[in-house]
Amino acid sequence: MTVTFATSARSTVGIEWEIMLADRTTGDLVPEAPAILDQIEEQTRHERHTVTGELLTNTIEVTSGVGDTVAAAVDDIADAIALVRTVTDPRDIELLCAGSHPFARWYDQQVTDKTRYHKLIERTQWWGRNMMIWGIHVHVGVEDVAKVFPMINALSAYLPHLQALSASSPFWAGDRTGYASNRALVFQQLPTAGLPWPLESWAEYEAYLADMERTGVMADSTEVRWDIRPAPRWGTIEIRACDGMSTLPELAAVAALVQVLAEHFSRMIDEGRPLPTIQPWFVRENKWRAARYGLDADVIVDRAGRQRPVADHLREVTEALAPLAAELHCAKEFAGVTQILDQGASYARQTRVADAADGDLREVVQHLIREFRGGPTLREVVSVG
Repeated sequence: MTVTFATSARSTVGIEWEIMLADRTTGDLVPEAPAILDQIEEQTRHERHTVTGELLTNTIEVTSGVGDTVAAAVDDIADAIALVRTVTDPRDIELLCAGSHPFARWYDQQVTDKTRYHKLIERTQWWGRNMMIWGIHVHVGVEDVAKVFPMINALSAYLPHLQALSASSPFWAGDRTGYASNRALVFQQLPTAGLPWPLESWAEYEAYLADMERTGVMADSTEVRWDIRPAPRWGTIEIRACDGMSTLPELAAVAALVQVLAEHFSRMIDEGRPLPTIQPWFVRENKWRAARYGLDADVIVDRAGRQRPVADHLREVTEALAPLAAELHCAKEFAGVTQILDQGASYARQTRVADAADGDLREVVQHLIREFRGGPTLREVVSVG
C-alpha cells in the first residue's frame, strides 16, 4: 500500500496538550468537556489553535498551529487556555495536568460519546477503561520522507530523557506507585501502543500498515499509538512518550529539546554522517528505567552499553546543542531543560508535596492546579505547608 507523507516545512513545531478538568474545591475530575466545547466552538473556528475532546469527558486537548518557532506554538497553546478559562473560571472548574490524577478512579469517569472511543473500549475492556492518562505530543516537520525512519531510530535513544523530564504520574487511584511515570507503563498495554518497531524505511512502514489493516488490527495510520511515530497527514515526526507537563514553561522546554534534537539529526543526514542508534533491547530497558526512576535513572547511551545518569547526560546534550537552539530561536525555552533538572520534575515535586501534607493527595491536586496557573513554586508550597 502507498501512504503519502505530507509536505511539511523542516523543523517546524506543533504541540498538543491534554488537560484535566477538576472541581475547584474537591480537586476531583468533572465530566464537563462536552459543555465547555459547545460554548467555545464558534470562537475557535478561525483561530490557529484548536480545543477538542478526548477519550474521557474529564479532558480537553489544546493544539497549536504550525509554529516556525517553539515560542509561536506555545503562544497558540496559551491563547487556547485563556479561551477555555473564560468558560471554566465562572463554573469553578480548574485546569491541571500530569500523567495521572493523584486519586481519581476509572469507574467514576465517563467515556466521550463517539464511535471510535466506544470501539476502543469494547475491544480493550479493562485496560481501555483504565486509560486515565494525560500526555503531550510534540510534532516536528520533516521535509524529506527518506529521513523519517532514520530520525525516528536516532530519536528513540532520547525517549527516556524526554520521559524522565516529563514524568508526572507517581500516583494512581490514590496509591503511591513507586514509579516516576506510571502512565508510560499503563499506556503501552493498548494494542499498537508502546515503542515503535525498528523499521528502516518508509517502504517497511507501508508494509507494516498493510499487514495491520489487512488483519483488522487497525483502520489506518492514526491508530498507530507508538511513543514516537510518523504523522503522515501532517508531514511530521510525533513524539508521544511524555507524561502531561504540569506547567507551560516545562512544556516549552520539552518541545524545544525535541525540535533541537530533530534538527541536529536532520543536519547529520544532510552531511552524510550516520545517525547514532542503540539496540532495540536497550531502548526498551531505558524506557522502563525512566518510568521507574525518572531523572534518577541511569540510561544506556551507546551501542557498547555505556551507562550514564540521565540527568548528567541531559546536561551534556543541552550544553552541546545550545548553539543550535539559538539558531532555531528557542534558546530561552531550551534553557528550561536545565531548570527542570535543577528544580526536579513534576513527579518529584508532587511526592514532596504529598510528604509535606502527610500523604493527603488532595493537596497534591491543589499544588498541580496552582502550578498550572503559574502560582507558587514548590519551595513556596512546601514552606507554607
